[in-house]
Amino acid sequence: MAVRRVVPNVRSQAVPESREFYGLLGFEEVMNHGWIMTLASPSTPAAQISFMAEDRTAPVVPDMSVEVDDVDAAYALVRDSGAEIVHPLQDEEWGVRRFFVRDPNGLVVNVLGHR
Repeated sequence: MAVRRVVPNVRSQAVPESREFYGLLGFEEVMNHGWIMTLASPSTPAAQISFMAEDRTAPVVPDMSVEVDDVDAAYALVRDSGAEIVHPLQDEEWGVRRFFVRDPNGLVVNVLGHR
């Protein structure tokens, strides 16, 4: 299993203002579903930051997202480790398969793969 990217998820009630501010640093909008917006560096597309007011299909807003090349393998490893699964493995309508797990520091990690 390989990590493809790690994205911090910022809880925000100021998404348009965040787009404008981070645009000053060179970020551009690459995704916007209304409740989550992702900005990326045009020169390094895996350098991203997401802003979320809520998560429409999960019980909490995750603190970070980790994209892996095999989310099912990651889920099996994490589940077998005894870590707390906060949101079960499932396919989402916007093209990802994901689950949430709590890390040892209490942070919620969204582990995902694109379908």
